[in-house]
Amino acid sequence: MKVRKAVIPAAGLGTRMLPATKTVPKEMLPMVDKPVIQYIIEEAVASGIEDILIVTNRAKSAMDDYFDYHPELEERLLKNNKTKEAEAVRMSADLANIFYVRQKETKGLGHAIWRAKRFVGEEPFAVLLGDDIMMAKTPVMKQLIAAAEKYGASAVGTQAVADEAISKYSSLKVSPLEERIFRVTDMNEKPTLEEKFSNYAILGRYVLTPDIFDILECTPPGYGGEIQLTDGLKMLCKQSPMVAVDFEGRRYDTGNLKGFLEATIDYALESDEIGPWLKEFIIDKAKNL
Repeated sequence: MKVRKAVIPAAGLGTRMLPATKTVPKEMLPMVDKPVIQYIIEEAVASGIEDILIVTNRAKSAMDDYFDYHPELEERLLKNNKTKEAEAVRMSADLANIFYVRQKETKGLGHAIWRAKRFVGEEPFAVLLGDDIMMAKTPVMKQLIAAAEKYGASAVGTQAVADEAISKYSSLKVSPLEERIFRVTDMNEKPTLEEKFSNYAILGRYVLTPDIFDILECTPPGYGGEIQLTDGLKMLCKQSPMVAVDFEGRRYDTGNLKGFLEATIDYALESDEIGPWLKEFIIDKAKNL
């Protein structure tokens, strides 16, 4: 199975990051020197993805504008000998073939994925959640695609989380296949400690077969009155093979202020341009606390 397409659900209202997200899509908040969603697209491209569909809503046209050419800006930058800046502006528009579809009603993540049915067709596809940034030597999606292709299966990204955190995620019922890869046979959404299958949680990355669309079309509203992707995956893993990849890397939930700041600081520290300055700034700041 060759994975060439990816879907990025980005239609959420961003209520955990208000008031900034009242008018600015949370995916467009700047993290160091580029918006959050660009890191996600770059991960997809580095994993071999060629075509990307972003599921948006009526208030998020800024994403469409950002990944387009801006001839007037590029011309002005070049006239002012700002070649590096002009190249960065053009590069963001040339990352991949990017398409858009709107989720016209807020019906949950499962419904947002279902909106990609025509774009995906009969191919396996990747899903990268718009809130989740992954810092890893090998792109996390690339790790999932390798496992999906090896086992001819759908794949979900996972890591073990603490007991007090598992109720925020989907808990997986797993059995080991090899180091860091498990067979998935069941899951549940936001379980209590008594309901959890394990502490392995799904964390923002998936490789799915197109069978998921027929399942989601018939999936009734679940947790929170929304169509939950987990409910569809629960049925999918019982109908066809699914693996979980305990991926190598760190995941940041940029949909909340703490996770956003953690990601911003860590990525800034990795920057050759501002990393050394920021390190000294933090050290000096800590001395005065």
